[in-house]
Amino acid sequence: MVDWNLAVATATRLVRPGPEVSRDEARAVVAELRRHAKASEEHVRGFTRMGTEVTHDTPVLVVDRPGWVRANVAGFREILKPLLDKMQERRGGSPGGAVLGAVGGKVTGVELGMLLSFLASRVLGQYETFAPATRELPAGGPPDAPSGGRLLLVAPNIVHVERELDVQPHDFRLWVCLHEETHRTQFSAVPWLRDHLEGEIQSFLGETDVDPMTVLERIREAAQSLAGGRPEAEEDDGGRSFVELVQTPAQREILGRLTAVMSLLEGHADFVMDGVGPQVVPTVAEIREKFQQRRAKGASRLDMALRKLLGLDAKLRQYRDGERFVRAVHDQVGMDGFNRVWTSPNTLPTKAEIAKPADWIARVHRKAES
Repeated sequence: MVDWNLAVATATRLVRPGPEVSRDEARAVVAELRRHAKASEEHVRGFTRMGTEVTHDTPVLVVDRPGWVRANVAGFREILKPLLDKMQERRGGSPGGAVLGAVGGKVTGVELGMLLSFLASRVLGQYETFAPATRELPAGGPPDAPSGGRLLLVAPNIVHVERELDVQPHDFRLWVCLHEETHRTQFSAVPWLRDHLEGEIQSFLGETDVDPMTVLERIREAAQSLAGGRPEAEEDDGGRSFVELVQTPAQREILGRLTAVMSLLEGHADFVMDGVGPQVVPTVAEIREKFQQRRAKGASRLDMALRKLLGLDAKLRQYRDGERFVRAVHDQVGMDGFNRVWTSPNTLPTKAEIAKPADWIARVHRKAES
């Protein structure tokens, strides 16, 4: 169903080159990012009061853009395997299924590669929740075995943004590491979180139409609604992305829960990053201001179209809405009170509670006190 090696090859061929740095500069950046990642552990744990007795067993990898591509193809391959196996089984029983599978796998591999080439120059760091077991990123293709996650720092993208913003490199690199280390702490300190997320994702995928023709027809209808020349389309579809438009009602319900969790995780990381920042990042105020301006800055029409297509505009809202939720809860009940959010899946905020933190406080704290 997907030619994974072709996806890697396509993305690697199409991805834009990173900023120009000498070999010595590159080595220095990698070494500094590794030091900052290590230092961030203590800063994040002390501020959040999470995972103080947990030993990290997940690796930190400083990668280039092709390395990020290979890592994410490995993650996609793992998390999508149940769905693709189901589609492959259904297609295998149809006339010409083997031929269609071979051709379709090539097409899908190229399309996935094109998507990853676009994203590979934009990601600064990532906690890869569904990572393969190996600690290396093989050049020939993605590994198969699942593991517990790993932290990726994309060195050329970090250098590119720090130069674009004209900020102090040492401070910016530590600032980025604080955000990504928060994600690693979330998953290492909350053992049930990974399985909960995986369960929600598999439920979402399980609702996917396995008839390829049905999926293609819904994609065509969605594409037409977002086609050029229809500026009213965004009002008609409620501002939903292309990805949302091809979902079933059941998937949208699951997506609402996933959106709430991701808003919590991203907002918590932003909150921690800014909370720790003043003590260890002298220029944190300047970095935050410039970075927020960069997030809000208008992009090219192509970039805006791709963001809409992929739902990346929703990703930016997750940072903003989630951070407001965490800050509001923290201001009302303190860090220990906020940390009740990690007790169980039942104490995670709903999408509505992300927008109304007082409702989460009332539900979780009053119930616990009664």
